[in-house]
Amino acid sequence: MAEGVILLTVTKIGTALGNEVINKASSLFRNFKAQLAELQGGMSRISCELRLMHEFLCRMDVRNRKDQAYEIWMEEVRKVAHRIEDIVDEYLHLVGPKHVIGWRFYLTKGFKQPEALLSLNRIVSLIKEAEASLVHLFQVKDRWVPVPNNGSADNSAFIVERSQHLASTSRSISEDLVGVDENRKKLQDWLGDHVKDCSVVVLSGMGGLGKTALAANVYKGERKNYDCHAWISVSQTYSQKDLLRKLFMDLLHGEAIAPVDIDTMDIPGIQDELRKFLAQKYLIVLDDVWKQESFSDLLGAFAPYTKGSSIVITTRSADVARLASEGRELKIECLPDDKAQELFHRKAFRREEDYKCPTELKYHSEQIVAKCKGLPLAIVSVGSLLFVREKNPTEWKRIHDQLGWELGYNPGLDHVRNILHLSFIYLPTYLKSCFLYCALFPEDYILHRKVLIRLWIAEGFIEERGDSTLEEVAEGYLNELVHRNMLQPEECNSFRRIRSCKMHDIVRQLAIDLSRKESFGLAYEYGNHGILDTNTRRLAVSKCRNDIWLHLQLPRLRSCIIFDEAMPSSRILDSVADKSKYIVVLELRGLSVEKVPSAVGYLFNLCYLGLRDSKVKILPKSIEKLSKLLTLDIVNNMIQELPHGIVKLKNLRHLLREL
Repeated sequence: MAEGVILLTVTKIGTALGNEVINKASSLFRNFKAQLAELQGGMSRISCELRLMHEFLCRMDVRNRKDQAYEIWMEEVRKVAHRIEDIVDEYLHLVGPKHVIGWRFYLTKGFKQPEALLSLNRIVSLIKEAEASLVHLFQVKDRWVPVPNNGSADNSAFIVERSQHLASTSRSISEDLVGVDENRKKLQDWLGDHVKDCSVVVLSGMGGLGKTALAANVYKGERKNYDCHAWISVSQTYSQKDLLRKLFMDLLHGEAIAPVDIDTMDIPGIQDELRKFLAQKYLIVLDDVWKQESFSDLLGAFAPYTKGSSIVITTRSADVARLASEGRELKIECLPDDKAQELFHRKAFRREEDYKCPTELKYHSEQIVAKCKGLPLAIVSVGSLLFVREKNPTEWKRIHDQLGWELGYNPGLDHVRNILHLSFIYLPTYLKSCFLYCALFPEDYILHRKVLIRLWIAEGFIEERGDSTLEEVAEGYLNELVHRNMLQPEECNSFRRIRSCKMHDIVRQLAIDLSRKESFGLAYEYGNHGILDTNTRRLAVSKCRNDIWLHLQLPRLRSCIIFDEAMPSSRILDSVADKSKYIVVLELRGLSVEKVPSAVGYLFNLCYLGLRDSKVKILPKSIEKLSKLLTLDIVNNMIQELPHGIVKLKNLRHLLREL
């Protein structure tokens, strides 16, 4: 996901090379045009290199994901992109409002070389080093990183192949279904209704719920009642011609020789041949459809609709689900606890009489199933994994305690990883950072719409779109993540507008692993700390030891979100203000913060300061220096009066306090 980091960095360089910043810099450093020109030229070249690198990564990301050389190279790309982002932020701070007044006298009169000029020379030097690093990375890529011959075409073919393999695996487990009797009966009734015109039935829900398995189970029983039938696995990346050809060949039911030379026909020709088949009563299953256009590309072959025919679609997308005929959408949900236990027992104790769980394993069995939160794919996979493990409490407790690690690395759980990772792959770049950010919050945490939106805006994840406000664009992002079933709505208002949402625990575990691998951020939890190093960009802390801040050095930290109310809050603020100058988000909601140090005014990048439900009585005067501050949340604390200088915060979008 380095492409997300690169796009954010390119956007910041665009700001640095915009007319407003150039004019300010030209005025401030008008006697030092050579250094300024060198800096701006370097940034322009870096921006060009990064855009080219972004296009390369978009072609490479999926197919080379497990190639070790590629992973090492990607890690270095991320490091350089992060370094450039830091440098550009320093430059934007240097030419910002704080510096325009006061130094011009020294620059024009030349009495001495001020700190500003020293900073400019340092930034010029750092940009040179970063540019050299990018050139070196391109050279290393050419020597060591394998590149598919057909670029994005190879990448697309790989995704299609992988999607079809996953769909095939899902279909293969369709015989051992638990907790689906009601849905199966409903689907059978819909497909058994041959009186109505052709109906479109949609099975919708997040990845891993068993949509494909249920569809396959019913398809096997109902297809004999139709004149012709076919099952097609669709992916987001597909060729319309290949899809039509696959549909045609599947309708032949394995006949050795096709009646026409389908391989040489164009799309209209294939559609004509398909209509000959589909003049009969047909049953077509389109498995794993990601966008409405996939259905539209096949629609020409289905028209005119034949009475009594049925089209079944499985999808993770709410947009695709709208294709369903009236009353023909089946929303698949997670299993209730009793059915989840039954399914787990069928897999873990398949050799036992009536799948009976031994008494000594009952507690651990319940704990492991609870971790799966009713997701059939996870339950089946973990149950199958434990089937071949020793049946003793010690081993099962170990699996429970490190289930997050097992999901990330155990080859036996590859199917879970791949199914859910496919959902992440298919996210547009602009949604990936927003999704990973949600995973930093604790397990079962209620994500409130307004808070998420303000955090995403502060992080710079939200792009400007026409006349829409950033808040409106961000809400669109949130809705899209919900519609893609990456987040689950928790509460909606009377107009069905999302108030809050959650992330499924299994999805979160895999997202946390992705966040770590992508150097995006770290969820630091007691007993599951992960590795904190000087390059950590985002940190969310919950249930943690109080001494974490004693020796912590996080100079590159961008976000710090604390959920543990027992943390020593004054130490956190002092540490961040002293050691993390690039910090963008500082969320200390619920902590017993009593005093905000004056040093917080030196956090020139700070865009979000959350002190809700704290014990703060007064804000320091230095807060007026936070020229980038977008959100100040001081609801429910002891502040009686705001500093007069707060009116200087021209970029402040959200000042939150109780009336």
